[in-house]
Amino acid sequence: MSNRTLLRLLLNYLIKGVLFLVPLAGALLLIFWIVATIDSALNLSWLIRDETGQPLYIPGLGIVIMVLILILAGVVVTNFITEPIYNRLYKLLNRVPLFSTLYSSIKDFTEAFVGDEKKFNEPVLVEVNETGLKKIGFLTQHDLRKIQLPEDVIVYFPYSYSFAGQVCVVKAKRVTPLKMSATDAMKLVVSGGVSGLEHEETKGVEPFVE
Repeated sequence: MSNRTLLRLLLNYLIKGVLFLVPLAGALLLIFWIVATIDSALNLSWLIRDETGQPLYIPGLGIVIMVLILILAGVVVTNFITEPIYNRLYKLLNRVPLFSTLYSSIKDFTEAFVGDEKKFNEPVLVEVNETGLKKIGFLTQHDLRKIQLPEDVIVYFPYSYSFAGQVCVVKAKRVTPLKMSATDAMKLVVSGGVSGLEHEETKGVEPFVE
C-alpha cells in the first residue's frame, strides 16, 4: 500500500469518525448541560450541609425535585383548580405588564408541543411566489375571520439549525398539506433539508381546503 493510498484511507476514516461522533457528542453534551443546569439550580445544596458545615451537593437531587414539583403541580391543577379558578388566575397574570407577554408566549409554545391540542402537527407547503419558490411550515390557525382575513391562514416557519421561527399570514389557496409526519417535517426544516425523508415514501400532495 502506497503512502498516498494510506493517507487517503486514514482521511476517509477520519471523516467517517467525525460524521459519527460529532453529532452524537453534540447531542449528549447539550442534554448533559441542560440536566446539569437544572440539577445544580434545584439541588438544595444551600440547605443541606455535610459534617464540616459546607454545602452538600447530591448529584441527581435537583432532577428528582423538578420531577416531583411537576407531578405535584399536575395533581393540584387536575384535582383542585377548577376551570373558573384557572381562568381567573390566567386573566390576573395577563394584567401584569411584560410578565403577561412572556408567560402567554411560553405557555402557548409549550402547549404546542406537549399539550392536549398540539399546534405543530399540520406540516404544509406554502407557495411563496410565482417563480415556484415554496417553504415548509406548520399550519397553526385555520380561521382568521376575527381579524377580517377570511381567506387567509397563519403558518409558522421554523428556521434551520435554530429554535426560532417566523409567523406569516398567507392565502389559504397557497397552502398545501404535506403527507408526512410533523416530526419528519420539523427534522427536514431544522436540519436544512438534510434529514427527515429517510422513511418517507414519495407521495403527492392535495390543496388545502379550509
